[in-house]
Amino acid sequence: MSNVKPTDNLNISLEPHLVDALRDLRPVVPHDLADTLSQYTASTPPPTITYSVLRSVSQWASTTGRETLRLRSPPLDPHAYSMVTLLAGTTTSPERNFGTYVPPQDPEEIEAAKSAERKSITSLLNGLLSVLGSGFAVWWAADKLRWKNEWRVLLALFASIVVAVAEAVLYLIWQSRLSNSKRTKPRHKVRRQLEKNNDFNGTETSSKEKPATISTSIEEVTDAGLRRRQ
Repeated sequence: MSNVKPTDNLNISLEPHLVDALRDLRPVVPHDLADTLSQYTASTPPPTITYSVLRSVSQWASTTGRETLRLRSPPLDPHAYSMVTLLAGTTTSPERNFGTYVPPQDPEEIEAAKSAERKSITSLLNGLLSVLGSGFAVWWAADKLRWKNEWRVLLALFASIVVAVAEAVLYLIWQSRLSNSKRTKPRHKVRRQLEKNNDFNGTETSSKEKPATISTSIEEVTDAGLRRRQ
């Protein structure tokens, strides 16, 4: 079986500070690793470096190369070549265009969606029962008045159609109001999250500053923010 990990084929952005770190390391690493690093420490290095190369550097610096780095003049810190340090400030797969990140729904949002679904089903059932009930009631009343069958059928159909149209209009109005309330929820959610953050940090945001903060907080959740390491 292959020992290649899925992360080994990932490309990492080759930042200037990472190039400088690899240039300081190249003279003391083994020959095979030095040959691999030669293309990344050239005067015009490529824009990316594979994750497997950085992992090899980190493994060497934390094991057999630890004493070599300390005995070098000037000495190099082995911790400066850990994966956390090497990946700091880099971007994973900068050549790829990932889709927009969609955060998972909160439990309260899932419960609200289920509640709205149950209300929709209940409304449809109530509307169907209202149509059938009104038609039967008119049919029964016309029978008591001893109307002819054809008039009883026409009157029952007319009453059912009127009730069905009224139920449909009420259902459409309810759906439109529900859709409008869903559109305004994200902004209220961001405002609540910002208020929680302000309470946690012990700061207060004035009412004039809140709209600008809310408008920019959504833009910060971008694809680059997910892949960019600080």
